[in-house]
Amino acid sequence: MEMNKKKKKRTLFIVITLIVVGIGSILYALANRYLIEHVEVVVQNENTTSSKTGNLSNPSEVSTSNAKYDDTSYTSDDIQIKIDQVQTGSGNDQITYYVADVVLKDSSTLLSAFANDSFGRNIIENTSTIAANNDAIFAINGDYYGFRDDGVIIRNGTVYRDTPVRTALALFKDGTMKSYDEEDLSSASLLASGVTNTYSFGPTLIKDGTVIDNFDHLKVDTNFGNRSIQNSNPRTGIGMIGPNHYVFIVVDGRMTGYSKGMTLSEFAKVFANLGCTEAYNLDGGGSSTMYFMGQVVNSPLGKNKERGVSDILYIREAN
Repeated sequence: MEMNKKKKKRTLFIVITLIVVGIGSILYALANRYLIEHVEVVVQNENTTSSKTGNLSNPSEVSTSNAKYDDTSYTSDDIQIKIDQVQTGSGNDQITYYVADVVLKDSSTLLSAFANDSFGRNIIENTSTIAANNDAIFAINGDYYGFRDDGVIIRNGTVYRDTPVRTALALFKDGTMKSYDEEDLSSASLLASGVTNTYSFGPTLIKDGTVIDNFDHLKVDTNFGNRSIQNSNPRTGIGMIGPNHYVFIVVDGRMTGYSKGMTLSEFAKVFANLGCTEAYNLDGGGSSTMYFMGQVVNSPLGKNKERGVSDILYIREAN
């Protein structure tokens, strides 16, 4: 009888140990996939000439030689930026979004940057921090490439990841942009055609002047923690009116009485109404952030609280 009790206790102990080990392994695997930083490349950012200064609170700290600027606009020999806040609807249907109309002399002032100057998974900083550390005049969040391990990631002319899987966006040296199927074009051919940056998120909103209005078959990442992006959500996107003439839009959301966010169809129509012939959806939700002259313009998460991201697209004066 005593022997049977000991066997039962031993069996119970083994079972509990296996359960604990199993749960621990699962938790570690999840943390390793979504939380633990995995630095693959430390980037030497040749575009930054000053030391890291943290979050800029004084616009004069940005290199603005011969520039005129205020809270919503910036004009220099090479860069013109005008930001407008737009509100539509009312009550529960109100939408608040920010439109930045940007004209550049050439594409050399449109750049990308990684959180902590490092490429890899789960490496994050606030958009404003990355922007300030790179002397950005203007910035938006990018595609949050670090949340996944696939896609084609080319930044500032360097290939960092080459795992084609979705429809991506390519920015070119001639100041144009196009969405493309990653599985149809190699990274080598992209670089040869003058691509400087690619963003792997989506979907495409406007292509060759045609507005996309059917997102029923949209493929959404199946990573843990993702939600459908087809309903009304905070959004970030980039559109092109002509070479070196861009429109950046950030939509706030999930805050009743202030902004409910936009559907993808609504988002595409806004770009179209502004004259864009190309437009592409970047990472949204709590990531959606617009930064200008040392300040966050919109209200991330509907609470003026930024969420860390892995990368930004930004504008700064040429060295």
